[in-house]
Amino acid sequence: MKKYIFFIIFCCFSISLLGQQIETDSITLKELNEVIVIGTKTEINETQPKILASIDQFLDESPKIDLVKRGAYAWEPLINGMSTERTIITIDGMRIFGACTDKMDPITSYVEVSNLAEAKLNSGQQGSSDGNTIGGSLDLKRKQNNFNSRGFKYALHSGFETNNSQKIIGTELNYSRSKFYIDTNFMLRNADNYKAGDNQEVLFSQFKKLNTSFTTGYLITKNQFIEGSLIYDKATNVGYPALPMDVSLAEAVITSLKYHFQFENSVFNQWETKVYFNSITHIMDDTKRPFVPIHMDMPGWSDTYGFYSKIDGQFKKHHFKINLNSFYNKSVAEMTMYPSNPNENLMFMYTWPDVRTFFNGLSLEDNISINKHSNLILNTSLGNHHNNIASDFGLASLQIFYPNLKAEKNRFLKSFASTYHNHKNLIHWNFHLGYGERAPSVSEGYGFYLFNSFDGFDYIGNPNLKNEKSFETGIGLETIKDKWKAKFSSNYFYIKNYIIGQPLENVAPMTIGANGVKSYSAFDYATIFTNEFTFSYKIQANWQIENKLKYSLGKDNNKNELPFMSPFSYKSYLQFAKNKLKTSISINGNAAQTEYNSFYGEDKTPDYVIFNWAGSYKFSISNQTLLLNLGVENIFDHYYSTFSDWNNIPRMGRNFYLNIVFRN
Repeated sequence: MKKYIFFIIFCCFSISLLGQQIETDSITLKELNEVIVIGTKTEINETQPKILASIDQFLDESPKIDLVKRGAYAWEPLINGMSTERTIITIDGMRIFGACTDKMDPITSYVEVSNLAEAKLNSGQQGSSDGNTIGGSLDLKRKQNNFNSRGFKYALHSGFETNNSQKIIGTELNYSRSKFYIDTNFMLRNADNYKAGDNQEVLFSQFKKLNTSFTTGYLITKNQFIEGSLIYDKATNVGYPALPMDVSLAEAVITSLKYHFQFENSVFNQWETKVYFNSITHIMDDTKRPFVPIHMDMPGWSDTYGFYSKIDGQFKKHHFKINLNSFYNKSVAEMTMYPSNPNENLMFMYTWPDVRTFFNGLSLEDNISINKHSNLILNTSLGNHHNNIASDFGLASLQIFYPNLKAEKNRFLKSFASTYHNHKNLIHWNFHLGYGERAPSVSEGYGFYLFNSFDGFDYIGNPNLKNEKSFETGIGLETIKDKWKAKFSSNYFYIKNYIIGQPLENVAPMTIGANGVKSYSAFDYATIFTNEFTFSYKIQANWQIENKLKYSLGKDNNKNELPFMSPFSYKSYLQFAKNKLKTSISINGNAAQTEYNSFYGEDKTPDYVIFNWAGSYKFSISNQTLLLNLGVENIFDHYYSTFSDWNNIPRMGRNFYLNIVFRN
């Protein structure tokens, strides 16, 4: 009880969520999106308590995002309580697909805070612009320089964390002129095993990550330019203590070429077209584990070719957007088992049987100004989703379970949504309705003996699954007055043909010690209900409190709980800022997770509360700036695990950190 009393006293909110506004003839058109600010065009965001935090820690500030943790690296983001099968994650609008059957490589793992400007989050069908989704979308927007005469700008980043001896070093070097710019970025992180509360070492939690990016732009005329970019990310020796295997290599090459045109005196505002290619390599490794029943090699590859062409404009009271997008993806994953007896034959199979996915989509949005207080946003998207199993061996393997299976499958996907906004007398409220469809993922449709260590079952894909269909509704209320701001949102999803694994009778598992085999099938329906409340108050000129509350509930058609639904959670800050000094103390925690389902491997997780402190000071040296940022996380070294920690892997204990940024 004392924990909650202390929390209520603090009552603060963890992040300010701002809605984008479009000014049109003195009429404000509102769009529903949330932006997690990570940096400006040239600098890391200094308002965060920990400025060199990982992308995962930045995303954790959003009330709509939860993170499934399998180790200290590369956490899987959930949007509205839904995993990455039901959401879309892009980098600068580019579709990218992981190469790991165990989700060890979410798209968020291939970027760094030093080369990102913001993460734009759209809920439900408001995120269908880049493809078909159920839960929403997350677009990681990288920093983009301007055409100006600033010349050379540089920054040096350095950090150290005591708990896992994480060492961080990075550089930025940017050059811009009136018709040309080039941005380069480098970041290296190297960490040992971390320690949970009470100094308990979590084995196999080490990682090493290198990320570098390059962007260059050329101004062809005053209203058109081209831009080329490259991201190279390489993680090695990555431990996953919640899983039976680690990762020896996770490597990504992400490239693009963009053309941008700005219209003048036209119904159109701007037109942007991008072609892109990305290649992901992921190799799982069990050679460092002490007890391995049978050694396995499990590499995976994912290559994606794509493009999008977006145009927006304005005609009278209509502000419209059109997006034509397409991608072609090749996903392959293998498993080779090496018997301990050298006289026995190797065992080989495709866990992803060289699945080729070709998608073509068109999305339309019309933001209609009704009057100076209200507007209506209508959006729709149509897509054609085509799968082809290119491996004859992989096709024959799946035909063991589906004798009539054909190599190709074609699906037509659609979504519709409408959102009404009203903004009057400092109160902004909105109401939305939506309908969306999605195709099964590669694992859900074509996976072959994918071991899930959470519930202990091998999984078989089902290419005969129907499209998942979601009906959604939601409300939002926001008010800003003088020193305080409050925001509440609630969303309800009714999902037909909800895809999830169900046990197969009389089928032997492939994995030694597995509980059995599940095949992906569909419930008649499932429901998900999410709620978020945020509040901030400026006590006086230098003091501010902020607070975030969240609660989610998910049920299938048998009234059983869905996995990874957030119990009541809170995150709070008390902040002080004056001149060049900033400091904050924060608490965050969850109530006990009592709405869990052991069928999916869940169990009850106890409540917890964690205290953190952070401070920073900015020094000015001639024309340069030196920023010192230090703090301590989990001050009282509490041992705890959350509802979204895979197999109850404990979180990090007490951790002191120091971040240093030097720039001109």
